[in-house]
Amino acid sequence: MRLSAKAQYACVAMVDLACSYGDQDSIRLKDIADKHGISQRFLVQILLQLKGAGLVDSTRGATGGYLLAKAPGLISMAEIVHAIDQPPPPAPLALSGLYETTIVQVVSSVLQEAQDREQHRLAELTLEDLVKQNHQRSEISYQI
Repeated sequence: MRLSAKAQYACVAMVDLACSYGDQDSIRLKDIADKHGISQRFLVQILLQLKGAGLVDSTRGATGGYLLAKAPGLISMAEIVHAIDQPPPPAPLALSGLYETTIVQVVSSVLQEAQDREQHRLAELTLEDLVKQNHQRSEISYQI
């Protein structure tokens, strides 16, 4: 699976926001950018797209920032990725222009299956799942 840097950064920003879900305070863009090494200019564009997709809310002003628009358990990784990158075309299009031989059909079928599995995995993983993984890793690193 090939995701753009923009989609990858969107996932990082959304997991960061999910880790603070339930807090009353919104998270400043600068804090997310500085914590993860993302350009603020780039992150603004990403968060605007995520806001347009209904995944984040923003507030203006000195105490302004960003919050998740819905609970982390209701936002899938597929939603985030597809808010930034277009969903991939069906795999058989990757083999367009070839004759419909049995080999081409077999390869096309395998590629489609792999793509379907990737999309299914992204759809089943929620931000809540990634927050739990983050907490588990944080606990492990503190114990060492």
